[in-house]
Amino acid sequence: MDLLKRKILDDGKVIDGNILKVDSFLNHQIDVKLLLEIGKEFRKRFNDIKITKILTVEASGISVATITAMNFNVPVIFAKKGSSKNQDDETYESEAFSFTKNKSYIMKVSKKYLNETDNVLIIDDFLANGEACLSLINIAGQAGAEISGIGIVIEKAFQDGRKKIEDLGYHVESLARIKSMKDNQIEFI
Repeated sequence: MDLLKRKILDDGKVIDGNILKVDSFLNHQIDVKLLLEIGKEFRKRFNDIKITKILTVEASGISVATITAMNFNVPVIFAKKGSSKNQDDETYESEAFSFTKNKSYIMKVSKKYLNETDNVLIIDDFLANGEACLSLINIAGQAGAEISGIGIVIEKAFQDGRKKIEDLGYHVESLARIKSMKDNQIEFI
């Protein structure tokens, strides 16, 4: 997706050769026009697949998942990190390690919102080592839901997340695949 790639090159910042900061347009401040195009692109790439729900992780995945869900006319479910007093007792749970935060999270989805009749499209902002995505796959599996595909906005293709997911038999579509961030310079596949 050329529009996304241009935005990454113009406004993205590489930190220490392995972290891509896109908070000026994707996961802190959001470029809504870009987000609309991202949602349309995911609809185009998964157009022939039955989807009943979009599944993502709080917080950065929610905006992308929501705009994508609008294009499919289906609900969004997001896995919550941690617990709160108003959270359901009956949840599917899976642990994931966050590289950028250097800590593990227990992600939870209420059993009321995901079940064996669902065909799920997993959407997330980043794919690197695949921890968050694998956790969402685990949660969908606990619910007996069918995973129809996985959509990623930005993939760090020099890390092994895609391989882990494809080795499990899942179809992955990434809108921007980064080959390298060597010397803090972004190179796309």
